[in-house]
This record gives sequence, structure tokens and C-alpha cells, in this order.
Amino acid sequence: MHSELFAAEHMAQPAAAPGMTVQNAKSIKYTVQGECFARQGSMVAFRGDLQFEKQGQGVGKFLKRAVTGEGLALMAVRGQGEVWFAHEAANCFIVDLAPGDGLTVNGRNILCFDPTLSYEISVVKGAGMTGGGLFNSVFTGHGKLGIICEGNPIVIPVSQHSPVYVDTDAVVGWSDRLQTSLHRSQSLGSMLRGGSGEAVQLMLSGEGFVIVRPSEAKPEKTGN
Repeated sequence: MHSELFAAEHMAQPAAAPGMTVQNAKSIKYTVQGECFARQGSMVAFRGDLQFEKQGQGVGKFLKRAVTGEGLALMAVRGQGEVWFAHEAANCFIVDLAPGDGLTVNGRNILCFDPTLSYEISVVKGAGMTGGGLFNSVFTGHGKLGIICEGNPIVIPVSQHSPVYVDTDAVVGWSDRLQTSLHRSQSLGSMLRGGSGEAVQLMLSGEGFVIVRPSEAKPEKTGN
């Protein structure tokens, strides 16, 4: 049987080492030898002796997620084998965090992560309880984090002299040492005339970077 389908770039290769690797632009392969964590429903294939279990988030994190609608619906993957993760053909990227690093990521952009990482659902400082989508997950520790993005992400450097303003529905994440606040870029008169659709943004200042997607977020599908 012959087809471009069977080209080398489409074929799954034997794992060289445990852990997370990019299978292709739309999926991540995780070679499990013990445990990893992933977005619920993100498994598209696996081989080996693996079990998938819904993962509790602890009382505090559960309550935050219930109130805000944010956070991570997680599953634990345990055993020995290989598993492929993907979500709606979104682009996949791996971030390797070193000790002392921290990354704030919107829950909708998490695909999978190493058990050596820890996360906390946190309100975005300066944003209060307004606007929705302002409760993100802060990842720290030493390990790899798989994130997803619809379209090609835009990574924008942030400096003390050049803050960046982002749409809260487009932001994927940012380095956790940045300071955040809400910024109003529309005058009251413009709002009374119907507005531009760009009334309030998240302002990030300090030294670091911010990741945005090339479109505003769509509501998450339910029932997956």
C-alpha cells in the first residue's frame, strides 16, 4: 500500500526517553513511566498499560473553579506506555520550566504537564472579579508543560519602559513576574455611542513576555 499518508513525518516513532515530546504541530506524545497529568478528554490514542482517572483539584481549587468558571479539568494518566494528546487540532508547544521559573497560563490553553510541576488557580492581580477569564493557573517547579493555541501564537517581550496591553479573550499566558492591571482604552463618550469593542485590556508591565493567540477565545464546549 502506498500513500503520502505513510510519509516519515506522519509516523509515530519509538520513544527515546520518558516524558513529553512534540509528535507534530497538532499533538504531543507522552511516554509515561509512572504518572502525568492532562486535560480531560485530550487523549487521542495510547499503547501500553495505562489508566486514566479524573483528577480532583482539592477543595480550595475546586471552589475557585466553581465560582470563576476557570481552572483545569484534569485527568491523571498512570502506568507504563505512550499516550498522544491533542485538542481540536490546536497548535501544540512544550515549555520547559527550570527551578525558579513561573508561567501564568489560561486554563483553556493547558494540554498536559509533568507531575513535578505544581499549579495554583489564581486571580489576576489588579483585575478583581470583573470581566471573566481573569483567573489563570500559575505553574512553578521543574518540568515540562504542554500548551495549546488556536493559530500561531504571538510572543511579545515586555519591559519596564514598554508595557503591553492584551485582550483578555486573546491572552494565552505570561511570565509570572510581570505586574498586571486593567487598562481602559475607550472614553466614556465612545462607550455611550456604542463603543469600539475594545474598552478594557489587561496591562502587563515589568520584565518578561506575554503570549497571545491571533483570535479571541470561543466559549468552551461542554459535555466532553
